[in-house]
Amino acid sequence: MGFQAVCGQSGVHAPQFRLSLYAPQSRAAANGATGIIRESRPLESLQSQGRKAWNMDDWRRRFVVGISGASGAAYALRLLEQLLGQGCEVHLVVSDYGRRLLFDEAGVKELDLASLTPSLAASKDAREHARRLVVHPNKDVGAVIASGSFLHAGMVVIPCSSTSLGAIATGSGSNLLTRAAMVTLKERRRLIVCHRETPLSLIDIENMRTLTLAGAIVCPTNPGFYLLPKTVEEIVDFMVGKVMDLLGVEHNLATRWDGKTPVSPRD
Repeated sequence: MGFQAVCGQSGVHAPQFRLSLYAPQSRAAANGATGIIRESRPLESLQSQGRKAWNMDDWRRRFVVGISGASGAAYALRLLEQLLGQGCEVHLVVSDYGRRLLFDEAGVKELDLASLTPSLAASKDAREHARRLVVHPNKDVGAVIASGSFLHAGMVVIPCSSTSLGAIATGSGSNLLTRAAMVTLKERRRLIVCHRETPLSLIDIENMRTLTLAGAIVCPTNPGFYLLPKTVEEIVDFMVGKVMDLLGVEHNLATRWDGKTPVSPRD
Protein backbone atom coordinates (compact mmCIF):
# COMPACT_ATOMS: atom_id res chain seq x y z
CA MET A 1 0.00 0.00 0.00
CA GLY A 2 1.32 3.42 -0.84
CA PHE A 3 0.86 6.47 1.32
CA GLN A 4 -2.11 8.43 0.02
CA ALA A 5 -2.06 12.15 0.66
CA VAL A 6 -5.34 13.85 -0.18
CA CYS A 7 -4.85 17.14 -1.99
CA GLY A 8 -7.22 19.45 -3.79
CA GLN A 9 -7.99 22.97 -4.91
CA SER A 10 -9.84 25.44 -2.74
CA GLY A 11 -13.56 25.02 -2.41
CA VAL A 12 -16.00 22.73 -0.68
CA HIS A 13 -16.17 20.21 -3.52
CA ALA A 14 -12.50 20.33 -4.42
CA PRO A 15 -11.28 17.45 -6.60
CA GLN A 16 -8.96 14.98 -4.92
CA PHE A 17 -5.93 13.17 -6.25
CA ARG A 18 -3.51 10.71 -4.72
CA LEU A 19 0.18 11.40 -4.14
CA SER A 20 2.51 8.55 -3.28
CA LEU A 21 5.53 9.44 -1.16
CA TYR A 22 8.41 7.00 -1.40
CA ALA A 23 12.01 6.79 -0.30
CA PRO A 24 14.67 7.52 -2.98
CA GLN A 25 14.64 4.39 -5.07
CA SER A 26 15.08 3.21 -8.60
CA ARG A 27 12.18 3.21 -11.06
CA ALA A 28 12.01 -0.57 -10.69
CA ALA A 29 11.48 -0.24 -6.95
CA ALA A 30 8.76 2.34 -7.49
CA ASN A 31 6.98 -0.18 -9.69
CA GLY A 32 6.72 -2.72 -6.91
CA ALA A 33 10.15 -4.23 -6.38
CA THR A 34 11.41 -4.85 -2.87
CA GLY A 35 13.32 -2.22 -0.96
CA ILE A 36 10.68 0.49 -0.71
CA ILE A 37 9.03 1.89 2.39
CA ARG A 38 5.39 2.75 1.97
CA GLU A 39 3.05 4.48 4.37
CA SER A 40 -0.61 3.63 4.41
CA ARG A 41 -2.46 6.33 6.29
CA PRO A 42 -4.56 8.99 4.48
CA LEU A 43 -3.60 12.57 5.26
CA GLU A 44 -7.16 13.58 5.94
CA SER A 45 -7.44 10.94 8.67
CA LEU A 46 -4.35 12.37 10.34
CA GLN A 47 -5.88 15.83 10.35
CA SER A 48 -9.23 14.61 11.65
CA GLN A 49 -7.59 12.65 14.47
CA GLY A 50 -6.16 15.92 15.73
CA ARG A 51 -9.68 16.91 16.68
CA LYS A 52 -11.29 13.58 17.53
CA ALA A 53 -9.01 10.75 18.63
CA TRP A 54 -6.24 12.63 20.42
CA ASN A 55 -6.95 13.63 23.98
CA MET A 56 -5.42 17.09 24.31
CA ASP A 57 -5.34 16.69 28.10
CA ASP A 58 -2.70 13.95 27.70
CA TRP A 59 -0.11 16.08 25.93
CA ARG A 60 2.46 15.52 28.70
CA ARG A 61 2.70 11.92 27.47
CA ARG A 62 2.88 12.93 23.80
CA PHE A 63 6.20 13.04 21.94
CA VAL A 64 7.40 13.71 18.41
CA VAL A 65 10.10 11.44 16.98
CA GLY A 66 12.02 12.29 13.83
CA ILE A 67 14.24 9.80 12.00
CA SER A 68 16.81 11.13 9.52
CA GLY A 69 19.39 9.42 7.34
CA ALA A 70 22.37 8.95 9.65
CA SER A 71 23.23 5.35 10.52
CA GLY A 72 21.58 4.17 13.72
CA ALA A 73 18.15 2.73 12.91
CA ALA A 74 18.38 0.49 15.98
CA TYR A 75 18.33 3.54 18.27
CA ALA A 76 15.17 4.90 16.66
CA LEU A 77 13.31 1.59 16.64
CA ARG A 78 14.16 0.85 20.27
CA LEU A 79 13.05 4.34 21.33
CA LEU A 80 9.71 3.90 19.55
CA GLU A 81 9.23 0.56 21.29
CA GLN A 82 10.04 2.02 24.70
CA LEU A 83 7.85 5.12 24.37
CA LEU A 84 4.84 3.18 23.10
CA GLY A 85 5.43 0.47 25.69
CA GLN A 86 5.29 3.08 28.44
CA GLY A 87 1.91 4.28 27.22
CA CYS A 88 3.11 7.40 25.40
CA GLU A 89 1.59 8.81 22.24
CA VAL A 90 4.19 9.06 19.48
CA HIS A 91 4.02 11.23 16.38
CA LEU A 92 6.56 9.92 13.90
CA VAL A 93 8.10 11.67 10.90
CA VAL A 94 10.80 10.07 8.78
CA SER A 95 12.92 11.87 6.18
CA ASP A 96 13.42 10.36 2.73
CA TYR A 97 16.88 9.12 3.62
CA GLY A 98 15.57 8.03 7.00
CA ARG A 99 13.29 5.65 5.14
CA ARG A 100 16.25 4.38 3.18
CA LEU A 101 18.10 3.92 6.49
CA LEU A 102 15.27 1.90 8.03
CA PHE A 103 15.22 -0.44 5.06
CA ASP A 104 18.98 -0.83 4.74
CA GLU A 105 19.69 -1.41 8.43
CA ALA A 106 16.48 -3.01 9.71
CA GLY A 107 14.59 -4.27 6.66
CA VAL A 108 11.65 -1.99 7.43
CA LYS A 109 9.43 -1.53 4.38
CA GLU A 110 6.33 0.06 5.91
CA LEU A 111 5.88 2.67 8.61
CA ASP A 112 3.43 0.82 10.81
CA LEU A 113 3.46 -0.86 14.21
CA ALA A 114 4.15 -4.36 12.88
CA SER A 115 7.19 -3.25 10.90
CA LEU A 116 8.63 -0.76 13.39
CA THR A 117 7.93 -2.56 16.68
CA PRO A 118 7.02 -6.20 15.99
CA SER A 119 7.14 -7.14 19.68
CA LEU A 120 4.39 -4.63 20.47
CA ALA A 121 2.39 -5.67 17.41
CA ALA A 122 2.40 -9.23 18.75
CA SER A 123 1.28 -8.22 22.24
CA LYS A 124 -2.23 -8.35 23.63
CA ASP A 125 -2.31 -4.52 23.64
CA ALA A 126 -1.37 -4.22 19.96
CA ARG A 127 -4.49 -2.30 19.03
CA GLU A 128 -3.87 0.29 21.73
CA HIS A 129 -0.21 0.65 20.75
CA ALA A 130 -1.21 1.13 17.11
CA ARG A 131 -3.70 3.82 18.09
CA ARG A 132 -0.98 5.80 19.83
CA LEU A 133 1.45 5.68 16.90
CA VAL A 134 0.72 8.44 14.39
CA VAL A 135 2.82 8.58 11.22
CA HIS A 136 3.10 11.89 9.36
CA PRO A 137 4.46 12.28 5.81
CA ASN A 138 7.69 14.28 5.72
CA LYS A 139 6.52 16.45 2.83
CA ASP A 140 3.38 17.59 4.64
CA VAL A 141 4.61 20.80 6.27
CA GLY A 142 0.99 21.53 7.16
CA ALA A 143 0.68 18.55 9.51
CA VAL A 144 -0.34 19.19 13.10
CA ILE A 145 3.20 18.73 14.48
CA ALA A 146 4.29 21.70 12.36
CA SER A 147 2.06 24.00 14.42
CA GLY A 148 3.03 25.55 17.73
CA SER A 149 -0.59 25.14 18.84
CA PHE A 150 -0.14 21.36 18.87
CA LEU A 151 0.89 20.51 22.41
CA HIS A 152 3.52 17.88 23.11
CA ALA A 153 6.16 17.22 25.77
CA GLY A 154 9.22 17.10 23.52
CA MET A 155 10.77 16.03 20.24
CA VAL A 156 13.67 13.69 19.55
CA VAL A 157 15.57 13.48 16.26
CA ILE A 158 17.23 10.06 16.35
CA PRO A 159 19.45 9.45 14.57
CA CYS A 160 20.16 12.99 13.40
CA SER A 161 22.32 13.40 10.30
CA SER A 162 24.62 16.36 9.79
CA THR A 163 22.29 17.48 7.01
CA SER A 164 19.28 17.60 9.33
CA LEU A 165 21.41 19.12 12.08
CA GLY A 166 22.38 21.98 9.77
CA ALA A 167 18.85 22.48 8.47
CA ILE A 168 17.43 22.77 12.00
CA ALA A 169 20.25 25.07 13.15
CA THR A 170 19.75 27.43 10.20
CA GLY A 171 15.96 27.48 10.42
CA SER A 172 15.32 25.63 7.18
CA GLY A 173 11.82 24.21 7.50
CA SER A 174 11.54 22.77 4.01
CA ASN A 175 10.25 19.42 5.27
CA LEU A 176 8.13 18.32 8.21
CA LEU A 177 10.97 16.90 10.30
CA THR A 178 13.00 20.11 10.35
CA ARG A 179 9.92 22.33 10.60
CA ALA A 180 8.59 20.39 13.60
CA ALA A 181 12.01 20.75 15.25
CA MET A 182 12.04 24.50 14.61
CA VAL A 183 8.55 24.86 16.07
CA THR A 184 9.62 22.86 19.12
CA LEU A 185 12.42 25.36 19.69
CA LYS A 186 10.29 28.47 19.22
CA GLU A 187 7.68 27.12 21.64
CA ARG A 188 10.48 26.51 24.19
CA ARG A 189 9.76 22.79 24.31
CA ARG A 190 12.40 20.14 24.74
CA LEU A 191 14.27 19.26 21.54
CA ILE A 192 16.78 16.40 21.76
CA VAL A 193 19.13 16.02 18.81
CA CYS A 194 20.90 12.65 18.70
CA HIS A 195 23.65 13.34 16.21
CA ARG A 196 25.42 10.15 15.18
CA GLU A 197 27.99 11.04 12.51
CA THR A 198 31.73 11.18 13.26
CA PRO A 199 34.23 12.79 13.03
CA LEU A 200 32.81 16.27 13.36
CA SER A 201 33.56 19.15 11.05
CA LEU A 202 33.70 22.72 12.29
CA ILE A 203 30.34 23.22 10.59
CA ASP A 204 28.83 20.42 12.70
CA ILE A 205 30.33 21.89 15.87
CA GLU A 206 29.01 25.38 15.09
CA ASN A 207 25.56 23.96 14.30
CA MET A 208 25.57 22.13 17.63
CA ARG A 209 26.57 25.36 19.36
CA THR A 210 23.76 27.25 17.64
CA LEU A 211 21.17 24.67 18.63
CA THR A 212 22.43 24.54 22.20
CA LEU A 213 22.15 28.31 22.49
CA ALA A 214 18.63 28.07 21.06
CA GLY A 215 17.64 25.66 23.81
CA ALA A 216 18.11 22.23 22.23
CA ILE A 217 19.88 19.34 23.93
CA VAL A 218 22.59 17.81 21.76
CA CYS A 219 22.78 14.16 22.77
CA PRO A 220 25.33 12.36 20.55
CA THR A 221 24.88 8.62 20.37
CA ASN A 222 28.06 7.94 22.37
CA PRO A 223 27.33 5.00 24.69
CA GLY A 224 29.14 4.39 27.96
CA PHE A 225 30.80 1.06 28.67
CA TYR A 226 31.06 1.16 32.47
CA LEU A 227 28.24 -1.38 32.77
CA LEU A 228 30.28 -3.81 30.65
CA PRO A 229 27.73 -4.45 27.88
CA LYS A 230 27.97 -7.83 26.23
CA THR A 231 25.62 -7.33 23.28
CA VAL A 232 24.82 -4.67 20.71
CA GLU A 233 21.33 -4.51 22.19
CA GLU A 234 22.73 -3.49 25.57
CA ILE A 235 24.74 -0.71 23.93
CA VAL A 236 21.63 0.52 22.11
CA ASP A 237 19.61 0.37 25.35
CA PHE A 238 22.18 2.53 27.13
CA MET A 239 21.66 5.38 24.67
CA VAL A 240 17.89 4.96 24.44
CA GLY A 241 17.72 5.02 28.24
CA LYS A 242 19.61 8.33 28.22
CA VAL A 243 17.06 9.77 25.81
CA MET A 244 14.17 8.49 27.91
CA ASP A 245 15.74 10.20 30.94
CA LEU A 246 15.95 13.48 29.04
CA LEU A 247 12.28 13.16 28.08
CA GLY A 248 11.32 12.38 31.67
CA VAL A 249 9.81 8.99 30.82
CA GLU A 250 10.30 6.09 33.20
CA HIS A 251 12.06 2.98 31.93
CA ASN A 252 13.91 -0.14 33.08
CA LEU A 253 16.89 0.05 30.72
CA ALA A 254 20.37 -0.37 32.14
CA THR A 255 21.89 3.11 32.32
CA ARG A 256 22.52 3.74 36.04
CA TRP A 257 25.91 3.81 37.70
CA ASP A 258 25.55 2.65 41.30
CA GLY A 259 29.15 3.21 42.37
CA LYS A 260 30.02 -0.47 42.15
CA THR A 261 32.37 -1.79 39.50
CA PRO A 262 30.75 -4.65 37.55
CA VAL A 263 32.72 -7.86 37.37
CA SER A 264 34.33 -8.22 33.96
CA PRO A 265 34.10 -11.69 32.44
CA ARG A 266 37.87 -11.43 31.90
CA ASP A 267 38.53 -11.01 35.64
